Amino acid sequence: MKKRITKSLKFNEFGEQLRAIAEIERPGGSIDTRLINSAAGASEGVMSDGGYLVQQDFASDLLKSVYEGGDLLSKVTNIPISTKSNSLKINLVDEVSREDGYRWGGVQVYWEKEAGKISESKPKFKQLTLTLGKLTGLCYATDELLEDVSALGSVIHAAFSDEFIFKLEDAILRGSGAGEPLGILNSDALAVVSKESGQTDIICVENLLKMLASCYDKYGRAEWYINGELRPYLYKLKIGDTPVYLPNNSIAGAPFGILLGKPVNFIEQASAPGDVGDILLADMKEYIITDKSNIKAQSSIHVRFIYDETAFKFVYRVDGMPKWNSTITPYKGSLVKSPFVALEARI
Repeated sequence: MKKRITKSLKFNEFGEQLRAIAEIERPGGSIDTRLINSAAGASEGVMSDGGYLVQQDFASDLLKSVYEGGDLLSKVTNIPISTKSNSLKINLVDEVSREDGYRWGGVQVYWEKEAGKISESKPKFKQLTLTLGKLTGLCYATDELLEDVSALGSVIHAAFSDEFIFKLEDAILRGSGAGEPLGILNSDALAVVSKESGQTDIICVENLLKMLASCYDKYGRAEWYINGELRPYLYKLKIGDTPVYLPNNSIAGAPFGILLGKPVNFIEQASAPGDVGDILLADMKEYIITDKSNIKAQSSIHVRFIYDETAFKFVYRVDGMPKWNSTITPYKGSLVKSPFVALEARI
């Protein structure tokens, strides 16, 4: 059966485009030329392949919601790459120590009296390679929902924004680095502060003070990321008679208060209380996320045909890792430094 062709310039709503994707696959369904123009790669002109890109403004809005909505994602360094690339190489200074001869990876200068002949030195660089993995999602829309364009767009937008946020932030913390981002907790850049000798409390002031001392917070951007179940314990922590945790609506302006001068974020993805990663002090700008600035959407009416449902699949290409590949030895002192600091397991 010959398909009807609907001509228009642009979709007005996200749900309108999703309905058009479903319609184009139905026997006798109409062809919307706005989809033909956005067909992806080998799927161009082959409607049964169902390869379509979400309209740019909708895709941008979906990704904007992801990066603005997350406690971690809203603070990382995001570097989009072109649609023709699948990886990103970044050159950074390879600095593993602040001792003489190691700053900037090997730069050193001398007072004239220290050396008759000036020794040469130069910076040392490292290269980070980020290779895009796939974060995919699948949902089913009933024929009734497809009829309601506004409801379809808002429900799917909200659901997949939230799920992309959750999975990406979980990977930022504990990703393996194989086909997904390398998580902070699995990175050699993580500094783990030891618990106190004989410590019986799940958390104490000394833990937090040592974490502050170990945090390489050059730009003052570090924040706390904590499992919410630790919140009751924070209220009990004091230095003398002074509380160290100032919850919101006191003198603190951060969303969940201030802990030893740093903003607090309670996040679901933090480790269970007592495990490494249940409380993290981190400068998330020192974590890089690279992605393609679009989301590929595909559909099929066949997967759930007998249920009168259309399947929609979304594919987001993304990778991430810390800028640091190790902790740093301080110029003076014994605590290693890092923009990512966790507390040793206490159970």
